[in-house]
Amino acid sequence: MQTTTANLTDQVLLAAEKLNGVAVKTPLQFCSRLSEKYNCKLYFKREDMQPVRSYKIRGAYNNIINLDAMQRERGVVCASAGNHAQGVALSCNKLKIKAHIFMPQVTPRQKIEKVKSFGGDWINIVLTGTTYDEAYAASKRFSELNLLAFIHPFDDWNTIVGQATVAKEIYNELPDAEVLVLPIGGGGLASGVSSFYKENKPEVKIFGIDPAGAPKMIAASKAGKPISLDSIDTFIDGAAVKQIGDLTYQLITENVDECITVEEGKVCTTMIELYQNEGIIAEPAGALSVAALDKIGRHLKGKKVVCVISGGNNDIARYPEVIERSLIYEGLKHYFIVEFAQKPGELRNFLNDALGPNDDIVHFQYLKKTNKEFGPALVGIELAKRIDLEPLLYRLKQNNINYINVNEHEMLRKYLV
Repeated sequence: MQTTTANLTDQVLLAAEKLNGVAVKTPLQFCSRLSEKYNCKLYFKREDMQPVRSYKIRGAYNNIINLDAMQRERGVVCASAGNHAQGVALSCNKLKIKAHIFMPQVTPRQKIEKVKSFGGDWINIVLTGTTYDEAYAASKRFSELNLLAFIHPFDDWNTIVGQATVAKEIYNELPDAEVLVLPIGGGGLASGVSSFYKENKPEVKIFGIDPAGAPKMIAASKAGKPISLDSIDTFIDGAAVKQIGDLTYQLITENVDECITVEEGKVCTTMIELYQNEGIIAEPAGALSVAALDKIGRHLKGKKVVCVISGGNNDIARYPEVIERSLIYEGLKHYFIVEFAQKPGELRNFLNDALGPNDDIVHFQYLKKTNKEFGPALVGIELAKRIDLEPLLYRLKQNNINYINVNEHEMLRKYLV
């Protein structure tokens, strides 16, 4: 594995030539809404508009095209949460190479079906494990047992060089860009783009964005080396990786100026805003860079800023959860376990005494209704404004209503909601 960025630009130019006709040059789209909000000139790099709806085609194809003839003849193996799998599938279909693609069992159906459509008869899909890391371990065992080339989704130099072609396109179209905001999954995109820019325009400020539920780069920075997280939130599946790569950790540490985390709920709110305002269907990982803007707003004033929207493979069946997480994050939806006396009129009293004029019950479920004196119920309440929560809690207390705020207990919310 190559571990130096020497002459990276030349390698990126060569990769761009090989990708001609496979990956497309995606648009750099000006966003007037966010430019006005942050007093800057903000652009989206629309990698969601690739044939596979993510930048992953770049690294996958560049990696596979650089294999020798014997490796291609034997076939390849990869692990992916979805987008890299699509890139490998399309690449192998075009190059007529057999691929064994390992994906977590929790991968959205939309991504699985797209992998099948891109790969056709050239791919074999294996669903295993509940996280990318578990699928990765299984795929590595399979590749070693069968002596097949492993196409790493991020921690491989040829993959990173392919992803760096994103930077070349930004650099050519907007040479005076001053701030770049990049999502971090395994780190291939952030490594490639940041390395290219530090070689060609080192004064550019680069931010790397980790999901709060899978802060593998933040953890590695604190430890001084890549470490495996004990557990992660897999909602942002395209970035839900337990451990950053060894090579990507090195490159991000050297070339990314600052890494921060963004909460999953904020990402959900951003996905909704992108759809409602710009008509952009972004997957959770694709919205990471835009979701981080509130946290880095002080660095944006008067600057030319580029956010990479890394993917748009989002299953429509996930939108109820997206909306739910957004409402909870915005403080507009709250769940309570409420203890009701087992006698007539108690629910009516709750409605009259506890709820405000603009509060709405959107969920009600008895958790255990018995003949005892009291019975608990899970109650979901949607508020018109965030500030309506304090008056609601005050009325609950004043009316001696026993309750537990489920939003404050992550494990309870996970299992009950």
